[in-house]
Amino acid sequence: MNNQTTNKETFRVPCIYPKLRTAQCTASDSITVTVPGSKSITNRALLLATLADGPSTLNGVLFSDDSRHFLKCIQDLGIATIVDETQKTVSISGCGGNIPVPESSLYVGSAGTAARFLTAFLGISDGTWHMDASDQMRRRPMAPLLSSLAELGCEIEYPEGKEGFFPFTLKGHGFTKNEITINIDHSSQFLSALLIAAFLCTEDFTIHVEGSHGMAYIDMTCKMMEQFGINVERPASDCFVIKAGQHYNELTYQVEPDVSAACYFYAMVPLLGIPACVNHVHFDSLQGDVAFIRILEKMGCTAKDTEDGILLLPPATGQYSGITVDMSACSDQAITLAAIAPFAQTPTTITGIGHIRFQESDRLKAIITELGKMNIKCEATEDSVTIYPGSPTPSLVETYDDHRMAMGFSLIGLRSEGIVINDPACCRKTFENYFEVLTEVIRTITSAPN
Repeated sequence: MNNQTTNKETFRVPCIYPKLRTAQCTASDSITVTVPGSKSITNRALLLATLADGPSTLNGVLFSDDSRHFLKCIQDLGIATIVDETQKTVSISGCGGNIPVPESSLYVGSAGTAARFLTAFLGISDGTWHMDASDQMRRRPMAPLLSSLAELGCEIEYPEGKEGFFPFTLKGHGFTKNEITINIDHSSQFLSALLIAAFLCTEDFTIHVEGSHGMAYIDMTCKMMEQFGINVERPASDCFVIKAGQHYNELTYQVEPDVSAACYFYAMVPLLGIPACVNHVHFDSLQGDVAFIRILEKMGCTAKDTEDGILLLPPATGQYSGITVDMSACSDQAITLAAIAPFAQTPTTITGIGHIRFQESDRLKAIITELGKMNIKCEATEDSVTIYPGSPTPSLVETYDDHRMAMGFSLIGLRSEGIVINDPACCRKTFENYFEVLTEVIRTITSAPN
């Protein structure tokens, strides 16, 4: 086994907990980490800039498998871009909703945001687009969005005969009605996709919503639409209205650091008893995963929003409590909480996460399976899991081609011997150098003077 991800198949996580000093840490002992730009904000900004009436420049862009697939699709639609990965910038010549190439073949890889956002935009635009995705994305649900597009007038063909899934061909004809209902039980991205594309309707467009999970991501979508010039009205909690005649403006836009990525380092605070600060992450973030830091506070940590970023301090007692928490608003961190739950003093119950069965992997099943292999007791319902305290035994962690399983379960190895991550390179989806950053954090912690 080797600690480098390049051309290697596994990552053996160094168990550093026994080496850490037992004295209480102070803020001056904290680790400081910089994480990439937000995946959620990057991908929304890519589409909003594409739809703007003029050229936009995006700074702090996350470059990963997902964003590169999104960018390639934009370019295949005939949108001019200037990409500088070194400077983390992308300049996009907005098309104002008028697609230069009226027919093309697009491949979205495993990028759920690209898959849903581009499908909605193209499905209500004039043209023909042949859409395909990775095997992983081919298994993820698309039916609610595709059904809504068909109701709006889009013709949809399935060359392999599996309705509601990739691959498919969209033949868009604009809008045939100005009101739609969308179910978001499987993904809030369906609603975000329709909200962003709704400005193309020549009448006021109303979206009714069934389901309520992931609304923090909907809030992010609406705030970013407003930043780019389009206001979304919300006359009821389950109803959204986009007035006709609005347009996206060209913009120079700064992408926030990825709070989802930051949460792995914040989770080390109670796990290892080490304070941590992630640069430029603040509580006024657009990203719903900032709520995970509040969850860690309820488990005994203390948070301070400083000029540099949120500083999280470990529990004064050196131990932390389990928690019962609804994570429907920050479900990407369900795996993270599950990873540190065995080391809590009391059981942890995570609710509101039934939909994570339909993400990059069946995440609920993956949590139970991998913790079970470590002899950690878990109990699951349709939308929850309870994890009991225990001592994880050595295990090869299967990651299911899911970046969050690889990153989240690496935390267990920091405190328990013999944890090996299989296929760590799956992190390239959002945080391609995660294990390099983790290795540097480990070096910093273990080299600190006693």
